[in-house]
Amino acid sequence: MNPAQLKKTTAKASRVTRKLRCRFDLRQSAMPAASYAYTPSLLTWFEVIGYTVLLEPDIALGKHQIRRSNYTEVVLRDRFHKALQKINPKKPDEAIAAAIHQLTCTESSDLLENNHRFHKLLTDGVQVEYLYNEEIVHDKVWLIDPFNLLKNDWLAIHPLTVVEGSYTHCPDVVVFINGLPLAVIVSIQPSDEQATFKEGYQRIQSYIEQIPKLFFYNTFLVITYGNRARVGTLTSDWQEFLPWRTIDGEDFPAKGATELEVLIQGIFDKRRFLEQVLHLIVFEENGTNISKKLLRRPFCTTQDHKKPSHQGW
Repeated sequence: MNPAQLKKTTAKASRVTRKLRCRFDLRQSAMPAASYAYTPSLLTWFEVIGYTVLLEPDIALGKHQIRRSNYTEVVLRDRFHKALQKINPKKPDEAIAAAIHQLTCTESSDLLENNHRFHKLLTDGVQVEYLYNEEIVHDKVWLIDPFNLLKNDWLAIHPLTVVEGSYTHCPDVVVFINGLPLAVIVSIQPSDEQATFKEGYQRIQSYIEQIPKLFFYNTFLVITYGNRARVGTLTSDWQEFLPWRTIDGEDFPAKGATELEVLIQGIFDKRRFLEQVLHLIVFEENGTNISKKLLRRPFCTTQDHKKPSHQGW
C-alpha cells in the first residue's frame, strides 16, 4: 500500500472509529463486561473495508433484521437465503431450498469431516436436484460470487452468543459471509500483562470443543492482542498462528501499519478473502487424520522467525 493510500485509509479509519466508539458507549451498559474488553479498533477496520458491523445487543432489541430463532442457530438463514437468491438469480426456489438443506443438515458429528465437506460445497458449488415441469433437473447452486463482490453479504457481529448443549459462549467477533460464519476472532485484553496469544488459542480450543457447530463453517481463526494479531485454521497448533505481513501483496509492510490493521485488510479485504477461500485453503488427509492449512505466500508472513517475547506469547 503506497503512502497516499495508507494516509487515505487511516483518515477513513479515524472517522469510522469515532462513530463506532459512540455506538459502543451507548451500548456498553447493556453488554457483559467481558464483551467490552477492547476498543472498537478491531471493528473499525471491518467497516473501513466495507463490512456491515453490528453489536449483538442491538440485534436483540430488534434494531436490525437479523433473525435467529434461538442462540443455537449459527447460520443466519434469512441472509443466507437472500444471498443465494442474489447469487443464483435464475435458479428456482426449489434449488435454493435444496442447497440450504444440504448446508444446514450435517451428515456427521465429526467437526473436521463437516468442515471439509462444507469447504467443498463452498468452493465447488452445491449439487441439487428438483422437479421442474414434471422432470427431475440436476443443477448447481453457488454459495459465493467471486466475480461480483456486491452480490455477497459481508457482516461482522460483536459479540455472538452461541449455545450448544449445556455450554454458552460469546466469541468476540464472528464474520459472516452470506449468512455463513466463516471466521471467528477472539481478543485478549492488552491491559492484562499476563495475557498471551496462547491464552487466546486455548479459548478457541474451548469453543471448538464445547460449541463445535459454529466451526462446521469456519475458514479462519484469528487471535488479537491489542494491535497485534495472528491467524490460523481449525487444526493449527498455537505456534502455527502467525501474523500477516502485507496488505496488498507488496513484499514489505506498510510503514506505520499495525499487525491488526495489516491482517484485517490483508485477509478480509473482500476480493482477497474470496481468493484465499477458493485457492489457498487445503485439506491434507493422512490416514484417518485431516489437516487444514492456509497456503501462505512467502511475502504474507513475517521474515523474523526469532522466538517472540514473552509479552506476545
